[in-house]
Amino acid sequence: MLAPSPKVADFMAEPVVEFRNVSKSFAGQKAVRGISFHIDQGEFFSILGPSGCGKTTTLRLLAGFEVPDADGGEVRIHNEVVNHRRPYERKLAMVFQNYALFPHLSVERNVAFGLEQRKVPKAQIADRVRGALDMVRLDPKQYGPRPPAALSGGQRQRVALARALVLEPSILLLDEPLGALDLKLRKEMQLELMSLNRRLGITFVYVTHDQEEALTMSDRIAVMDNARVAQLAPPAEIYERPRTAFVAKFIGESNFCSGEVVAVEQGGLVVKRADGNLVAARGGDGRAIGDHVQISVRPERVELALPSEGPGGHNRLPARVRQVVYRGEMLHVRATLGDGSEMVAAMRNEGQLRQPVAWQAGTECAVTFSPDDARVLDEDPQ
Repeated sequence: MLAPSPKVADFMAEPVVEFRNVSKSFAGQKAVRGISFHIDQGEFFSILGPSGCGKTTTLRLLAGFEVPDADGGEVRIHNEVVNHRRPYERKLAMVFQNYALFPHLSVERNVAFGLEQRKVPKAQIADRVRGALDMVRLDPKQYGPRPPAALSGGQRQRVALARALVLEPSILLLDEPLGALDLKLRKEMQLELMSLNRRLGITFVYVTHDQEEALTMSDRIAVMDNARVAQLAPPAEIYERPRTAFVAKFIGESNFCSGEVVAVEQGGLVVKRADGNLVAARGGDGRAIGDHVQISVRPERVELALPSEGPGGHNRLPARVRQVVYRGEMLHVRATLGDGSEMVAAMRNEGQLRQPVAWQAGTECAVTFSPDDARVLDEDPQ
C-alpha cells in the first residue's frame, strides 16, 4: 500500500505530466487547441473552466480515453509519449463525478475490483483493501460489508477514492467528484482531498467548474477558455492578477473599465476613460500611447469616499450609490459612474442591525482604488 509522505515542497525538476501543443477535434471542431503545460510530482493541479471549454477532454486525453489529433502534439507521462497507450498502461487511477460504484457489490468488493482485474494475489488483496479504506477514514469492519446504497453521498465518495488509491497510482485523476454533494459536505471533502494529497505525495489532477474548489485546494490552476489555457498560475496570482477579461470574470467578481493609454509608466499605464477621468493600473507590457485597453479591479479593493474627502487625481471616479446589497458577511455597494457604467465596492459587514453601513441609494460619492490593485488585461483569445 502507498506509504504516507509529506507534501513535496519543491517539486521535482522533471515533470510527471506534460502536454506539448496538444489538440483534439470532434467532427472538425477543436475541443482542445494547442495546449501546453506540465504537472509536477506531488502537485495538486486543477483544470478549471465552464462547460464546453475543453477541460474534461484534456483529462480524458491524459487518462487515455481520447487520442490527440494526428498532428495534435504529445501527451507525456514520466517523460514518455503515451498518445496511443491504453488507460491501464498509464499507471493512473480515476474518480468520476457519479462515483461509478457497482451497486451489486459490497464496499470491500468495489475497492478490490481493480486489484482482481490486475490478477493481484488474493492473499494481498484483503490487506490492501483494508489499508485503502483506513486511508479514507472508513472503518473496514463497519463499512466493508455494506452495499453502496446503504452509504451517504460522502461515504460513497470515499469508497470511490479508496477504489482508486488501492491501485497505488502515480497520478490520480478526479473529474468533478464533488459535484453531487451538498455544500457543507463538499467543503469537508475539499479538505479531505487536500489532506490526502499532502499525506500521500500522489499527483492530483482535478477537473472542476467550481472556482472556489480550485482556489481552495490547488497548488496551480489552469483556467481554460475556448479550448485553450487562458492562464496557468498559483491561485493567488490567478485571482489577484488575472490575465484576461474572461479569467477576471470567471474567477470571483471584477469591476471593469476601459480607455485610451495616455502615459506609459514603469510597471503600468495611465488610461483616460471616456468621461475624462484618469486610471492608473499595473501591467500592460507592450502597450503604447493611443492603444485602447481594458482594466479590472476586484470589488474588495474598491473603496468609497465622500466627494469632498481626499485629493483628486488618478483612480478617483465621481459616482452615485445605486444599491446596497446584503450578502451576509459582506455588503456590496453598487455605484453608478458619470458615464453610466457601474462599479461595486465590497465591504465587510460590521453588523447591519447595530451599525448600519453609511452608504444609501442616491448618495454622491467617489470610487477609489490603488493602482497596485488595478490590472491591465490582455485580449481574450478567439
